[in-house]
Amino acid sequence: MELRVLNYFLTVAREKTISRAAKVLHLSQPTLSKQLKELEETLGVKLFIRGSRFITLTDDGIYLVKKGKEILSLVESTTANLLNDNSISGQIAIGAGETRAFEFIGQLLRDLRLKHPDIHFQLYSGNSDDVLEKIDYGLLDFGLVIDPVEKQKYDYLQLPLVDHWGILVSASHPLAKNKYITPADIQGTPLLVSNQSLVDNQLSEWLGASADYLNIVGTYNLLYNASLLVKENMVSALCIDGIINTAGTNLIFIPCSPSLIVTVNIIWKKKSNLFKCLQSIFAINS
Repeated sequence: MELRVLNYFLTVAREKTISRAAKVLHLSQPTLSKQLKELEETLGVKLFIRGSRFITLTDDGIYLVKKGKEILSLVESTTANLLNDNSISGQIAIGAGETRAFEFIGQLLRDLRLKHPDIHFQLYSGNSDDVLEKIDYGLLDFGLVIDPVEKQKYDYLQLPLVDHWGILVSASHPLAKNKYITPADIQGTPLLVSNQSLVDNQLSEWLGASADYLNIVGTYNLLYNASLLVKENMVSALCIDGIINTAGTNLIFIPCSPSLIVTVNIIWKKKSNLFKCLQSIFAINS
């Protein structure tokens, strides 16, 4: 599959019609249709269904759109970095889970840009599982994730920062006046928890038992939408402090007792040449 033809397909998927995509690509409609037909034959799948007005992507077409965007993004960033003579110039793709530590990274990146204005950043937000997957596929240069993480798979730097777990509740919740939250306090409370695969281990250690006895009614990927349900006093959310700004809202964050603290790491693929770049970033404020 040629990158040129992949770009044709993504343009058609975006524009919804072959005629409009042909204009964008400066191709004739028959030429574009022929290229798409050959792409389907090469892959052995049907990518879209032509309707009276718009095309509809098949399941295979939806999959190719997702992966095709990732492929072209990787090609673009790789090309930009290879064409630049400066080892810390070009494009840096950064992924981050939900942690206040990104403010620290933001300060360093600001200083880096002042020193090397040719650097560009591509930011991706997701939970740790999402970030790790994109690092594995080479779509991110490095990621910012909280512990635990499978460090035997990655190189990493542990930041001099920690995050604190607690519970996010509505001001009208019975627990809202608590200064701290204990495992006994949340028994029976309808809870949302992060769907990150390794969070269960953290909760089990804090609870002193499996989290199965908690009243977990759902999970969240990123906290913002979950916080909207908390505002309605439908549920409470086990989460990290500072991700949601509670000032001026009816939301209250209550820290865990005993404290549930996690460290924060910058991680990247083993045997990559990123360490030199990270050394340059961290040397700015040293």
